[in-house]
Amino acid sequence: MIITLLLSLMLMAGLFLMLLAGVGFIQDTRFFSSAPKEVRDVIRPREERFKGAYAIGWSMAAFSVLLMIGAFIIGAWNGINNCFGFGQFFIRFIVMELLLKAFDILFFDWVLLCNAGFNFFPHFYPETKEVLGQYLFGYNRKTHLAHIIGSFVVAAVLGWICTIF
Repeated sequence: MIITLLLSLMLMAGLFLMLLAGVGFIQDTRFFSSAPKEVRDVIRPREERFKGAYAIGWSMAAFSVLLMIGAFIIGAWNGINNCFGFGQFFIRFIVMELLLKAFDILFFDWVLLCNAGFNFFPHFYPETKEVLGQYLFGYNRKTHLAHIIGSFVVAAVLGWICTIF
């Protein structure tokens, strides 16, 4: 279970790195497609913050994707080496995915988006300071619910694939 929790932390680090790459360095409004409408309406397109910012951002984004994929590969490899059955794989992957979703909801949505006192988004997009607030929490609850339901399917498929090996 400790390995599963460490892999979940890898996923969380990867997701945060992806957010930082998109918001802080790449600053492309396409990264805000899942943001609340109020936030999307006030964000203006940006020029490159400094020479090389896009390259740093895209490198960070690529690394974050590799980090998150790596967490699942390590989880599968460790389970195969320890002769996990389908149930053990399923539990490992569902725990990883649900902890990642909890991190998304609690840290990204509640802490960074709804409590502007952390000043994450306003630091990069000052125009968002006025529209951020606790009233935004839960704006995407249907999407979160769909992701949670989909997590069970993904965990089952990954568990099944791992038991083949």
